Amino acid sequence: QFFVLCHGLLQLSQLLVSGYLKSSISTIERRYGLSSQTSGLLASFNEVGNTLLIVFISYLGSRVHRPRLIGCGALLVSLAGFLMSLPHFITGPYEYDQSVASTSSNTTDLCQPGAPGSWANLSDASCTPHASRENHEVLLVMFTAQALLGIGGVPIQPFGISYIDDFASERNSPLYLGILFSVTVIGPGVAFLLGSAMLRFYVDIDKGGAAEVQLTSEDPRWVGAWWLGFLVAASLVALSALPYFFFPREMPKEVPPVLAGFPVVLLRNLRHPVYLLVVLAQVNISAMVAGLATFMAKFLERQFSLTASFANMIIGAVNIPGAMVGIVVGGAILKRFRMSLRQCSAMCVLGMLLCLLLAFPLLFLGCPTQKVAGVTYWDSPGVAHRALACNQQCRCPGQAFNPVCGSDGVEYVSPCSAGCRAVSTLPADGSVLNYTNCSCIPGNGVPGSAEPGTCSSGCSHLFLPFVVLSCLAGILASTSHTPSFMLILRSIQPEDKSFAVGIQFMLLRVLAWMPGPVLYGSAIDTACILWERRCDRKAACRYYDNSLFRHRYLGLQFFFEVGAF
Repeated sequence: QFFVLCHGLLQLSQLLVSGYLKSSISTIERRYGLSSQTSGLLASFNEVGNTLLIVFISYLGSRVHRPRLIGCGALLVSLAGFLMSLPHFITGPYEYDQSVASTSSNTTDLCQPGAPGSWANLSDASCTPHASRENHEVLLVMFTAQALLGIGGVPIQPFGISYIDDFASERNSPLYLGILFSVTVIGPGVAFLLGSAMLRFYVDIDKGGAAEVQLTSEDPRWVGAWWLGFLVAASLVALSALPYFFFPREMPKEVPPVLAGFPVVLLRNLRHPVYLLVVLAQVNISAMVAGLATFMAKFLERQFSLTASFANMIIGAVNIPGAMVGIVVGGAILKRFRMSLRQCSAMCVLGMLLCLLLAFPLLFLGCPTQKVAGVTYWDSPGVAHRALACNQQCRCPGQAFNPVCGSDGVEYVSPCSAGCRAVSTLPADGSVLNYTNCSCIPGNGVPGSAEPGTCSSGCSHLFLPFVVLSCLAGILASTSHTPSFMLILRSIQPEDKSFAVGIQFMLLRVLAWMPGPVLYGSAIDTACILWERRCDRKAACRYYDNSLFRHRYLGLQFFFEVGAF
């Protein structure tokens, strides 16, 4: 029982490390200028280390000191967590475009019709050879950490489950494994809640400059303390690893599996129609979940103008518990009605059909793209991209990003692009109240004014129906979780069970968890209409076409749901 407790804690903290990345992905994109394709590749990279070793390590099962190997794996996971936060400490402080010249640099993004060179801007000045090299270092560290995370996670689940199953009584074993299964579902939920809490702090809270920062978490330039969560999660994994070095190896000698029969057993399972079809259905569901887990928070942020912190809270407190309810309900129905295999498959089909019916309306629930002058909105057709006549004398830097909302309801990329020449600030902390004398914003006979931050999307009433429908669709899809496992376990030969489950997990990784996030990230990138550029390369996306983003992201999900059905 103590081993089950320790293993539950370890699995929870391991999932905190891997799930936390997904909760802070949009923040890391903004901080280091990554495209969604790159961040999707980063999110799925831990599966690479995992897939390479899982079959080999599972084969070693009975010949090694399982608890110690679990402990070593956990220490690797902990190291990976600490490595993930390292980029924050090896790079300089976060710099963003601002209108009020800060004490450290005399930069501004107000309209300054003076001689060329009288203005300076961070976006244009930030491309030094050092900045370019720094970015490569950040990616190298993060990809290495993700690979280590995958390798460290290999022994944890298979060895933990087989160790428990070897020594627990046959009556208690399903209960213990059920407890561990439920922890694997709670883990990601806790990770999103941790992300919600950490992203409320400013990224450079430890570098002393946080006091003079004039951003709030609603500001599109805000970057939260993404690295803090990795330190918390990695510390928890390190603590959970310690007891494993003191558990005994003691176990009855199992007969080692003979590798000669390997191809025969493999072909026997892959030629089994029920096994193959159910695994393919699970591949589709897993591909859907991979995209959901990686980019759902980003989707909610962009679609409904939410803060990263609030989007994570919704996923951690509503969507993930919903999926958990579905799994439990599916298992309970299975037990209550003692279902045959045919009834199990009928239940899976019904669950997916209802999920499809609820997921379809989601494609139409969302906000239109905001009006951004020179990006998505022009006064007269054919005006060149962002070269508005009203701000041409301002000599705006090409890469300035400090969105303001004009009194005309149109958003501008920066105060300069709105032609604003004056700014009023609060004397207490220097935070911006509003911008005035803006030549691009029509006022009553005088130049208009603008407020800092993006314009609201004006469709917040659609947010609640969206969350309710997506949660219900998730509950219905996850009712098929347990019956589909039963279909696999009961349709194959008893001696093939553990091998068949191993092959199943490997196929899920190779066909769904590895390519899934990259596929979703690439689809999301195609909906971008204004890229930030760093050192002549595309960095993070500034603005998306909201309808395109919704149709491609949710359309891909719908495609996989149909595939599973």
